[in-house]
Amino acid sequence: MGLQPMLSAHGLKGRVTLEFQVPVNEERIEQDIQTIATFTETPGNGASRPTFSKSWRAARDYIVKELESAGCKWKVDACGNLHARPNAIAWDSSTWVSGSHIDSVPNGGNFDGVVGCVAPLEVFRAAKEDQKVVPLELITWAEEEGTTFSLGMLGSRAWTGSLSRDQLASLRNAQGQNYLDAGAQHGVVPDKIGVDKIKPTSIIGLIEVHVEQGPGLWNDKKPAGIVNAIAGRRQYSCVITGVANHAGSTSMRDRRDALAGMSEILLEFEKLAEHLGHRTVITIGQLFPKPNAINVINGEVTFTVDFRTPVTEVLPAGDKGIHKIVEDVCAHRHLIYALDVTESLPAIEMDARVCNRLAKAADKIGLKQIPQTISGALHDAAILAPLVPTAMLFVPSRDGISHNSDEFSRIEDIAAATEILAEAVRDRRIE
Repeated sequence: MGLQPMLSAHGLKGRVTLEFQVPVNEERIEQDIQTIATFTETPGNGASRPTFSKSWRAARDYIVKELESAGCKWKVDACGNLHARPNAIAWDSSTWVSGSHIDSVPNGGNFDGVVGCVAPLEVFRAAKEDQKVVPLELITWAEEEGTTFSLGMLGSRAWTGSLSRDQLASLRNAQGQNYLDAGAQHGVVPDKIGVDKIKPTSIIGLIEVHVEQGPGLWNDKKPAGIVNAIAGRRQYSCVITGVANHAGSTSMRDRRDALAGMSEILLEFEKLAEHLGHRTVITIGQLFPKPNAINVINGEVTFTVDFRTPVTEVLPAGDKGIHKIVEDVCAHRHLIYALDVTESLPAIEMDARVCNRLAKAADKIGLKQIPQTISGALHDAAILAPLVPTAMLFVPSRDGISHNSDEFSRIEDIAAATEILAEAVRDRRIE
């Protein structure tokens, strides 16, 4: 059906007739997204699909059904990730890979992750209609968000060998099940983890399509963007201990208020992020004060810190600054602290060849000079990038809103990204 309405809306004229003209269907893409949105534990209040939950499995089953209709075979690896290829493409032959995730944060949006699964699915359907076979494998990763088992990208990390069976066994969901037990009925095979894993030689390159989760492309009225780097991340858990005391009879100068200390630290973190530059961000996300009573000074507060920058060299400087701020604030407020690093990932540069291929693909379908950008959010692509040539393709997010039920991306932009993907993976070249 093509994308003429979207192209004219962006002021683009003249479609190039391609040797491999994939008839991407916007209506099918919209139907996919609307259907998957119904699989939620919070109907009417956003997408809530914890990994291995009934709603998560229903979404995966829907994708499987559509894949089978598109002439694809599928399997689930020992780590719980869904893989699919056209029936004519052997499992041991080299292909491009594209995919994302269907798990969500609580009360999240309908596009985060889902767009990256629907795009390659539509490539398969469109190629079948055009009587073509694309050298492409779709992977739907298990547990990307990290909100089900308190650590993100579990499926991709386990499949690439950076998480062991024992580490997965130590991660538990809200019901107290560990990853292995919760995933057993969904394809997880503990004894094969570490054996059933990535074979880099069978992957030409990976292209993950994802919503931007920021306002850049939307504000600039661009239908898509090529991600050339993913920000590095360090996360911390911090406990500050003071003295719980009576709120009415303890003077301000005699207080050892753990929450006040954390508040000062938060403001200093804002200054540090601005000083470090390079789009560095520092966030205190979770906060648990004790005793958390209206008439008691909080004697303890536990909180998390999320520090991200797209420049790997900035990570140690920021780490040093975070430790110094916590130490200095606690010293002058007479507080005790414990600050632990819970995750450390470097900034990841995308493969220039894959980025260039995406740019050429966009140009061929009539999208001239789509911008290159950086992802502040972490994605499964960052886990695969050190092992295989990798890039990402962003779709605009309205007002940059994500991890929120108000998240929205235009179907015509998703279709444009799908056409770019289809053109990029139409053969096995990666020049």
